Amino acid sequence: MSDATLPFVIVAALLSVAVLGRVLWPVWRGPRWPLGAAVASLSVVVLGLYVLVGTPQALRAPAAAEAPRTLQEAVARLEEELQRNPDAAEGWALLGRSRAALGDQAGARDAYARAVALAPDEPGLLVDAAEARALADPERRFDEQALAWLRRALELQPGHQRATWFLGGAQRQAGRAAEAAATWEPLLATVDAATARSLREQIDAARADAGLPPLQAEAAPATALRVRLMVPADLAARTGAREDAAVFVIARIPGGPPMPVAVERHPLRGLPAEVVLDDRDSPMPTQKLSALGEVEVLARLSLGGSAGRGEGDIESPPVRVRLPAQAPVELRLDAAR
Repeated sequence: MSDATLPFVIVAALLSVAVLGRVLWPVWRGPRWPLGAAVASLSVVVLGLYVLVGTPQALRAPAAAEAPRTLQEAVARLEEELQRNPDAAEGWALLGRSRAALGDQAGARDAYARAVALAPDEPGLLVDAAEARALADPERRFDEQALAWLRRALELQPGHQRATWFLGGAQRQAGRAAEAAATWEPLLATVDAATARSLREQIDAARADAGLPPLQAEAAPATALRVRLMVPADLAARTGAREDAAVFVIARIPGGPPMPVAVERHPLRGLPAEVVLDDRDSPMPTQKLSALGEVEVLARLSLGGSAGRGEGDIESPPVRVRLPAQAPVELRLDAAR
């Protein structure tokens, strides 16, 4: 790579990192590997853009070779380069992501539209463009153009998760609840357990709006652990907890780390109830409930909304259970009177 071409790569790299910093900020506080993978992925786009646009002549000057200091400056540089090289589809897509990160939804919509015009057969790009178009709409609605892009994405890649989700959302917006439910149902077999539970709630809500019964409940695995959670009717009033406060039902290794091997979250207003824990509730793919001979089970009313214990949280006395368990485990969540 020559000295003349290096500045453009620096500009694009800064733009990538700046966008990721805004979009993926929560990841910085968690495990680092997802962020690294995202940086690597977007870096491929950056290098691809460089290959597409070649050597920007305007960046040959020493003054112009200085790397931009802010995301706004980087976006301005990219816009200048796209004026000189308007046929770079990946450049327009990168500009769309950048404008969205800056909160410019209308600008993101327009940039993605240019990208789709240049690369009309890229499913991921079509979905990004449809989403950007909806986000730029005052009512966050998918218009006919956005719907056409979603349908085209599904023609090119049947079962595309985001395209399917957005298409169902658009159908729900249009009052076609039965169609939305039917569109979303195939996703249940393709997502993880936690996502499937949330998705099932959305599907059942759509079916209810359409006058249809809820989906048939899935049969619990043979290794499932039933937990009967008892909660006094006045617990919220006595603790000051909101009715939608989170109650976590947790199974963990006795005497082991605090990380649960199975956990479910339920709103306080939905209790008392019987909860079923199984391998689908495991936050760790390598540590399943079915692989254990004994667990410790407890319930926690979280005033802060976190599964980790916080100040003021209320816990039930933990109960040790041998697995597999035939009878339900009873937990009582209460506070001192």
